[in-house]
Amino acid sequence: MKILFLVFYGFQEYNGISKKIGYQADALRQCGADVRVCRYEVAGDGSRKWMTDEEVLADLGKGIPAKLKKRLSFAPILRYVRREGIRCVYIRSYHNANPFTIHFVRTLKKQGVGVLLEIPTYPYDHEYASVREKAQLYTDKLFRRAFCKYVDFIVTFSDDERIFGRPTIRISNGIDFDRIPLRSPRHGTAGELNLIGVAEIHFWHGFDRLLRGLGEYYSGHPEYKVRFHLVGKPSGRREAEEIAAPIRRYRLQPFVTLYGAKHGEELDALFNRADFAVGSLARHRSGIYNIKTLKNREYAARGFGFVYSETDDDFDRMPYTFKVPADDSPVSIPALIEFYQSMTVTPPEIRDSIRHLSWREQMKKVYEHIVRMKK
Repeated sequence: MKILFLVFYGFQEYNGISKKIGYQADALRQCGADVRVCRYEVAGDGSRKWMTDEEVLADLGKGIPAKLKKRLSFAPILRYVRREGIRCVYIRSYHNANPFTIHFVRTLKKQGVGVLLEIPTYPYDHEYASVREKAQLYTDKLFRRAFCKYVDFIVTFSDDERIFGRPTIRISNGIDFDRIPLRSPRHGTAGELNLIGVAEIHFWHGFDRLLRGLGEYYSGHPEYKVRFHLVGKPSGRREAEEIAAPIRRYRLQPFVTLYGAKHGEELDALFNRADFAVGSLARHRSGIYNIKTLKNREYAARGFGFVYSETDDDFDRMPYTFKVPADDSPVSIPALIEFYQSMTVTPPEIRDSIRHLSWREQMKKVYEHIVRMKK
């Protein structure tokens, strides 16, 4: 079974989404599929290309004409699908439904090709903040139901049985255990607790809630120290200020370290200095209350307990997760310390508790739908 995994942007080594797509493609291969990954890349010289794995599928050129070609013409991909005998195209949603993408999926269906659309976060309308983003969303909202008429199934990490009128395949974000090491703690926690948060920082991560909680905690001049290691770049000025403002206000500089983006051995080393992890604390800000985030699973795979606020059925009853309300209140640091000190589960036990969440097990559900669909 030949499957084309289509992504409307390029990959970055440190980016969690890029890694996730690689894990998903590998998992489909483990299920028996012949998977090719098609992505859009902007080279160092400014040229824009459609790539299939490491081969150039189409060189679109440079400048405005190249940008327009990306949005208006998918002929190179359609030719590739026809030439290679692709049976199914798995599209990672870019929220870019418009007459041109509709023509693309309609042509795929005319060629007898199955179409799956993965919507990583649903609903997503409240995730857009800037004027430019809202303009893109407006176009998507106008055309997404027409686009989805040509989609066989929507892959979702939510509990929705139908999205935009189409049936869903409900899965969880998964883990590639071979690529995520178990943490190796290198210090005790008798005198201090080290928290770590890793993300491309958006407003829905709600790290400001933790910082305000630290501000309240340190206003009492406690002997027990809690430190926060924040790894990742803010996605915009708004997010950067939401981090900087409480650090200034509460004078948290001695207790909060900002690292920027890290990956590989550098990131592993930071994890090994930490004791407890920080997941998303404000998904409610984007109108989402129930979601199965990749970051929660990565933390558990490394053997961390963690704090988060959304509903996640895979973790809500685990003895190593600390839930906070889905609101904007500060995180109670004393309660978090008490929870951490009461934990008895070990890092290997935490990792073992999510073995069923491997990417192979999750993408197997998708592959089985594709096989039945193409019989």
